[in-house]
This record gives sequence, structure tokens and C-alpha cells, in this order.
Amino acid sequence: MDALARAGSLTSPLRDGDMLAAIDLGSNSFHMVVASYTLGQLRIVDRLRETVRLAEGLDGKGGLSLEVRQRALHCLARFGQRIRDIPPQRVRALATNTVRLLAAPQSFLVPAETALGHGIEVIAGREEARLIYLGVAHAQPPKPGNLRLVIDIGGGSTECIIGRGFQPLERESLQVGCIATTRRFFGNGKLSKKKWREAVLEVGAEFQQFANAYRALGWNEAIGASGTNKAIGEVCAAMKLTKGAVTAEALPQVRDRLLQAGSIAEIDLPGLSDERRPIIAGGVLVLEAAFGVLGLSRMAVSKAAMREGVLHDMLGRGSEHDPRETSIAALTQRYGIDVAQAARVEATAMRLFEQAAAAWKLDPDDLLMLAWAARLHELGLAIAHSQYHVHGAYVIEQSDIAGFSRQEQQFLAALVRTHRRKIPRSAFDALPDRLLAAARHTAVLLRISALLHRSRETDEIPRLDLAVQDSRMTLRLSRRWLENRPLLRADLEGEPADIAPLGVQLGIAVE
Repeated sequence: MDALARAGSLTSPLRDGDMLAAIDLGSNSFHMVVASYTLGQLRIVDRLRETVRLAEGLDGKGGLSLEVRQRALHCLARFGQRIRDIPPQRVRALATNTVRLLAAPQSFLVPAETALGHGIEVIAGREEARLIYLGVAHAQPPKPGNLRLVIDIGGGSTECIIGRGFQPLERESLQVGCIATTRRFFGNGKLSKKKWREAVLEVGAEFQQFANAYRALGWNEAIGASGTNKAIGEVCAAMKLTKGAVTAEALPQVRDRLLQAGSIAEIDLPGLSDERRPIIAGGVLVLEAAFGVLGLSRMAVSKAAMREGVLHDMLGRGSEHDPRETSIAALTQRYGIDVAQAARVEATAMRLFEQAAAAWKLDPDDLLMLAWAARLHELGLAIAHSQYHVHGAYVIEQSDIAGFSRQEQQFLAALVRTHRRKIPRSAFDALPDRLLAAARHTAVLLRISALLHRSRETDEIPRLDLAVQDSRMTLRLSRRWLENRPLLRADLEGEPADIAPLGVQLGIAVE
């Protein structure tokens, strides 16, 4: 039985009527979507949205203002009330660009998780792009074979994706969003044609980085996601320029009408809400730059965004369609990992997990992390044998791995980093407190498994019994089997001292 099947056997599958919730901590607004799993499909039953403007609280040094912080926490407390009766494994809360920019994200995330009553994952820009595309693709099913360009202008970043069907092919995330760009170029509240032209050139340079590759691949249609694109589309419709789409002819007219105001406070665009007025200038500017550099003529607008993508992604997690499985397989191939050796270590780790899970309160997610870490533990050998566990951990932590949040990558990296040699005190520093116990315990299981298979023997270990009580564990092995392996015996003699920094007392018994 593989790791996904094992994890699935430990959790209850979705049943008709089960509720799921996705929470998006965006740089402008916080969104929550609650859906019912009905007849194999998702049916939206509730939506909550609050304008938090988290990006407004950034101080340039990675800090967050007290006023914005409190605004965010109060919003999350209200969201938390709505999801209180939904099982935790059916809820995902994701933080995006602004939280990525915080110098000390845990100083915000810890109280934020307390207010919400649920863990919050931070995702990389390209993972955000993948989820955005997934949401749009499910909301507006693509035509077979067609390529789509999806652009999402958020508060702090803009994501651009080209995909076919439900699969993104190219993903980019730029540090330009409606709030960030408005603050950057119009921080004094004044609008002018000269400043606008300079800003469009500067923002356009961000799109130039990937424009040639995107245009070479091409697309059959362009779709805008998120509130900013929707607001601009509504302005175009209110000005009777389009029926809700954004076109190359309509966008300059919206811009000119916006600039006539002379200041952000005086902006008077038909169909624009008061809430959106303070940040619309940055959104229009980013979209104009995208239209110019990418050569867009028309962009339809989707009601879906990342939050809907998260719901659909949750359906795939823990099933044969889990995108993380695909990513692990891709890493295995890219770095030429010895699949047979990884499988041996994984099989032993699974045996140990089954014996330790109850005592250490490990859950199906921990099992998956252990299995994936076992498959990737020798990734660093593609770089160098010396310190390969360090190289592997660095690659895992720093790469954009589709399907994984930043915390999940840091969890995997910590396991790979500590599976051999000395365990540094800082190995788990990047993880939130709620994940520390599981990370240390699964690291113990991976470390023992890798050690038992150091000689890369193909024979199965005849006896492998693990007894766990609190922080004490006893590993029982066959005396005859161990006596024939003097190197392993020597390694095991030193392991209790080596493994102590993980908070576990290891005893070896032979019978």
C-alpha cells in the first residue's frame, strides 16, 4: 500500500453533504468560501469577504502596523466562528504576498491562527498562481486543446498563468499589485499623466521578463481573475465601452477618465465602489502594462479566483489526483534519485510510523510528509556526496514545488536535513509551533529508516518492532541479523546520543 492509500485509510473519505472551507488571506481582502460536497461536486453555500488591506500595514522593513494587524485579527475571529463546526481536515487557510514579505511572519501568524482557530499556510507566488488557474478553469471549463492566459491582480502581487485544460503550463508571480503599485507611484495621492507614463514603463519591465516566452507559447483567450479585474470590467461596462470585458480600446479610456481626477480622492469612475477607489489606480496601471507588453486585445473577467481553486485542490489532496504526488515524482526524476533505495527507506518508515502513530498522535498528513521525505532524502547526492543532506534540504526549501505550501516544504526540508549526521539546533526554526512535535517525531522515524538501509541491501529486515511511550522509544531487532552487520551495529550504538536533539530517548534491543 502506497503512502496516499495509507493516508486515505486513516481518514474518512468525503461523503455527500460534507462541508469544506477555503480561506484566502489576500493583501487587499480576506475571503472565505464554504462549499458542500454534493453528488461528487462542490456546491458553494456561503461566501464571506472583508476588506482588510493587509498590504497597507507594511512599513518597508517587514513590519506590520498595529491598526492593520488588529483589523486582520478581528476579521479572522469572525471567519473562525463560521468554520467552527467544520472538521479541521476540511479547511485550508492560505496567506499570500503580504505575509510572504513579513520579516517575522510567525509574529503575525501565531495570533492569526489563534483568532481563526485553524492553522494558516503561507504559499509561494507560483503556488498561488497554480491555485488561481485551477479556480478559473473549474468555474469556466476550457475548450479541449485551447490555451488560456489568466491574469490575477491582487493587492500585493500579480500572477500570470498559461494553461491547457486544468493544467497550468507557465506560472509567474510579480511584485506589483493594486495596493503596492498605488502606494509606490501615487503615495502622495496625486495623479498625473507624466507620472503615469513613467510608472507604466517601470511596471511593464516586470512583465518583460517572461513576455517573450509567453507570447511564443501563445493563448486562445485571456481571462482576468480577482476583484481588481472585475472592478475594471464593471467600469468598462458602466462607461458603455464593453459588456464587462476589458479591451485594448476601452482600457485607455478608463485610464484617461481616472487621470482627469488629478488625485486619488477625486476619482469618479462609473460603476466603481467607494471601497475600491483608493487602490484602483494601481490596478488599472498594472493591467495597462500587461496589455501593452503581452499584446492583449481582449480579456474576459472570471468570478472565480484562488479560493475556488483551493476548494478543488482539497478534493485532489489525499487521492490519486494529489498534485503533490506529481511534484515529488518530478523531483525524483529531475535529480536522478535512486528510486529503489528510496522505496526501501519509505517502506521501513511506514512500518515504524504504524507502530508510533498512536503514541505520538501522528496523523495522515504526517504520514504523507514522512513518505515524501523518504523519497527525497537522497536528492542532495545530485549536487555532492559531502553534506548531501544539507544540499537536499536547501533545494526542497527554496524550490517552487507545485501543491506545497511554504510550511510543508519547510517540514520536508527539516526531515531531509536531519536524516543523518549531526542535528543542528536551528533545523526546525522555520516551522510554527503547531508542527514541531510531528516534525521531530517523523524525523526520528526517517533517520532510523535511512540508517537501517545504509548498506542498500535488497533483503527485507526480518524483525522491526518499535515500542513508544512518551519520549522514549525502543527498537527491537533480530540478534542474528544484526550480528552479521557490524557497520550497522556500530552506527546504532552511537544513534541514541545523535538522536537526542530530536527530544527522543532511543533504546536498541536485540532478541
